[in-house]
Amino acid sequence: MFLFGEHAVVYGKPGIAMAIKPRVFVTVRQTKRAQRAKSPYIDGCFEAMGVLGSVYINSQLPSSSGLGSSAAVTVATLCAINDEFGKKKTREDIANMAFEIEKTVQKGRASPTDTTVSAYGGIVFISNGERRRLPPQNIQLVIGDSLVSHSTTKMVEHVSDLKKKNPTIVNPVLDAIEAVSLSAIHHLDNPKELGRYMNMNHALLEVLSVGHPQLSKMVLAARSAGAFGAKITGAGGGGCMIALCPKPLKFRIATAIEGCDARAVVTSIDTEGARKEKNV
Repeated sequence: MFLFGEHAVVYGKPGIAMAIKPRVFVTVRQTKRAQRAKSPYIDGCFEAMGVLGSVYINSQLPSSSGLGSSAAVTVATLCAINDEFGKKKTREDIANMAFEIEKTVQKGRASPTDTTVSAYGGIVFISNGERRRLPPQNIQLVIGDSLVSHSTTKMVEHVSDLKKKNPTIVNPVLDAIEAVSLSAIHHLDNPKELGRYMNMNHALLEVLSVGHPQLSKMVLAARSAGAFGAKITGAGGGGCMIALCPKPLKFRIATAIEGCDARAVVTSIDTEGARKEKNV
């Protein structure tokens, strides 16, 4: 899940993302015949690994919501194939393969941010191909799902078209998002200051017209209920927003978000990333 830098990362700008508690569970079994999945991400995993198999997925993340569900599914599927077929791929191999699969499906416009976070967990800083894990923080979040589906690919294409038509406007906005991300990295342990940067990032995403009336309503409701900051997370145009919360107020903020005819999830950081589960 993005904390900072959505859309700007597509153009080589830095981004900050965080793994959250909801997970995707994937089970893979060897088969003799190819079984095509309904997802190009899953099919890409089997093709990349050069194997045939069946797959069962149980996701706690809503799809098309901006929470990186496609990255989580891709990483988990690759890990499950790796385990079932004894491929001995490293975590770095998995992260790189997942990014290549996402890039193919998303027509070359993917970022390695979500796939890196899904593989490694924690908070990750991405810049020009560099992936750096940041010290974990006790960040208290409420995720608000607008229940409005969107397409990451379409939203990325929208920003690309806007950039081509209005480069003198869009390029400085992308530079400003970069500046916000680079400033925020120094305040991860200061929720009040971090919230201010989240609000700035949200405003800049609105300039890129990737907002949605429902998301705006939820963001304002969260701030009014006491959130340090709130913003779109992911591609926008629907999907989810996030609110950074004082611990005593997180359930009040969740209630305020749900009052906007949305779904709220109280969560925090997951530091472990992809792993093999027992008895699931």
